[in-house]
Amino acid sequence: MMFPERFSNLPAYAFPRLRALLDHLEPGGPVKHMTIGEPKHVFPQWVTDVIVQHAEGFNKYPPNDGTPELLDAISAWIKRRYDVGIPSAQIMALNGTREGLYNAAMALCPETKNGAQPIILTPNPFYQVYAVAAASVGAEARFVPATEASGHLPDFAALDADVLDRVAIAYVCSPANPQGAVADAAYWRALIALAEKHDFQIFADECYSEVYRERPPTGALQIAHEMGADPERVLIFHSLSKRSNLPGLRSGFVAGGPESIRRIRQLRAYSGAPLPLPLQRAAEKVWADEAHVEENRALYAEKFDIADTILGDLPGYMSPQAGFFLWLPVDDGEEAAVKLWTETGVRVLPGAYLSRDAEGYNPGKKFIRVALVAPKTEVQEALTKLRACIYG
Repeated sequence: MMFPERFSNLPAYAFPRLRALLDHLEPGGPVKHMTIGEPKHVFPQWVTDVIVQHAEGFNKYPPNDGTPELLDAISAWIKRRYDVGIPSAQIMALNGTREGLYNAAMALCPETKNGAQPIILTPNPFYQVYAVAAASVGAEARFVPATEASGHLPDFAALDADVLDRVAIAYVCSPANPQGAVADAAYWRALIALAEKHDFQIFADECYSEVYRERPPTGALQIAHEMGADPERVLIFHSLSKRSNLPGLRSGFVAGGPESIRRIRQLRAYSGAPLPLPLQRAAEKVWADEAHVEENRALYAEKFDIADTILGDLPGYMSPQAGFFLWLPVDDGEEAAVKLWTETGVRVLPGAYLSRDAEGYNPGKKFIRVALVAPKTEVQEALTKLRACIYG
């Protein structure tokens, strides 16, 4: 059999790598899972009620792009959140944003850019789907460090002009996974101006935008509209997974320029997996409600305060602005994860599993990612053990 080579240099996904690292070792205490960003807070009870009320919808094929009511609810949320008017025709419901982040590249990345292989820019560390999307469309994935020196966001402007002229898409995650850094208005203005100059699209992965500590993170589309940028320049991707503790609902959306959304919808008609109708009905209500989101945010704020109290005096500790991860400096991420697991039972993710070696450097190698999704008493206990085990 002949198989395509374009995926051969992709590293194994983070969690199979973690299982290979730890599962053959005995935990050193009661297991505390702090690896995956799977929200554990309670979602509103009425979500279940809405699904039950519309259960007959499981007997129908759901609308590919989202029900008119769901798209209207998302449009209204964008207006409330960012003061940007986006018509429903420029929004598409997603079966989770991972699908959208991947398929948008499939639909929009050109085969060549200025006569050469296109480049897709991704922060490093990064969400793995960015690199797989680049491989799938035959683009060169260029990994740009997002480190303390760059505010834990990628400095795309530092790239050479001949590289930028080949860029078709730039992925940006804000609030950043795993560091929790937030792109402010100045960052977005500079990036959008760079994209206008070199004619590439920005895919703004904003899935963590509603889990913040002080100020709501600025949105990429918000700044693009203020600047009067090309309507096709920016696409935003959002989800109910983190905002509303509903990762299993698989409800997200992409919004952007009319031509971009038309092309993504066209691909969706052939290859997508639309959200079942009862779940779309529930999502309509969830996007329209903010009370549960405020409660959710308050719970995370308590856990970040706990983290600051336990770890705040450590050299290199960075208190995240948003999201729900800690990005903790260590001598070696894999060694720290093994030590923590075998001595305490606390399970964390080595930062190198979220990063790529680029130019002989892996920016995640000396970090671990810690997810603060468990109840606060469990978080407090686990972080106390982590500090004593790793930092003494």
